[in-house]
Amino acid sequence: MVKTRLPPFSDRLLDWWEEHGRKDLPWQHPRTPYRVWISEVMLQQTQVATVIPYFERWTQTFPNIEALAKAPLDDVLSLWSGLGYYARARNLHKTAVLCVEQHGGELPAGAGALSTLPGIGLSTANAIVSQSTDHPAAVLDGNVRRTLARHAAINGWTGQSAVQKRLWDEAESRLPKKRGADYTQAIMDLGATVCTRSNPTCGPCPVSADCQALLLDKVDKLPSKKPATKVSDKTVFMLILRDGQGRVLLERRPPAGIWGGLWCLPESGSIDSLESSLGFTLGHSTALPAVDHRLSHIRMTINPILATVANARQVKCSGQRDWIGHSQLQDLGLPKPVAVLLSSLNNGEFE
Repeated sequence: MVKTRLPPFSDRLLDWWEEHGRKDLPWQHPRTPYRVWISEVMLQQTQVATVIPYFERWTQTFPNIEALAKAPLDDVLSLWSGLGYYARARNLHKTAVLCVEQHGGELPAGAGALSTLPGIGLSTANAIVSQSTDHPAAVLDGNVRRTLARHAAINGWTGQSAVQKRLWDEAESRLPKKRGADYTQAIMDLGATVCTRSNPTCGPCPVSADCQALLLDKVDKLPSKKPATKVSDKTVFMLILRDGQGRVLLERRPPAGIWGGLWCLPESGSIDSLESSLGFTLGHSTALPAVDHRLSHIRMTINPILATVANARQVKCSGQRDWIGHSQLQDLGLPKPVAVLLSSLNNGEFE
């Protein structure tokens, strides 16, 4: 019996993408380096459906690198608010400033130069190159890792360096000679819509005929799960303090760490330490229902306290602490639970 020789992986994938792929994503029209860069960073850890409205608002406000570089960081974080992993937004801003200062307001050409910039790893750099120039370049986002781990039956967690090396080899060996932009989108689409983490639909997969995981009945076992991350519990008190003008006291978080660079309610592990930090005794205050918030490695219980102070000068204010009026809140980057609490306050839900 003569074995039928299969067409190259890339040919089958591109044929499938022509009929089933996503061709109306906003960053595809046009596929400029800037637009691809913004979309790739937003898509890290975030699904396409969530990213689209953020991307559209972002590119309307910051249509190019120069506009982004000139913007105050607060404006950048405000537009990012709700997407999470805020270091991504800070790195976008840092990179834009560097590009204006060192590259004439443009992203540098070539994956090597791109990957030296804040927040741009090799996969993101290659995605920018392939999608904006049509030159084929290997990418290895989460969807691609999963697809290749199954197709080549690569055991182990895809975040391990040895596994990643094998995945890079597999990714590069499958590249077409042309149509880099379409191929990059196609392999990401395959992982997002067919070779999904749970319940993949192997029947319509264009490369199922030589998928080693399918042939070995290991689709549900590959890729190996990420080792469990130790999750800690944290309980904090957050103070919603209003002054006589109805303003709320907020403080900017340090650049690194949880919610880095965002504006937050004064927070501490106890009411006593909050009072010590602010330099006054709360007196009459109202304990509001606790709010549960989950971060990647922390289960946080937030105990909000509502209080008022007649004169704002009674409270210690530093360069990182300020009284903010309701109309100013929309211009600040706020952590999601803080934004929810302040929205409830402004809607009169705590009266």
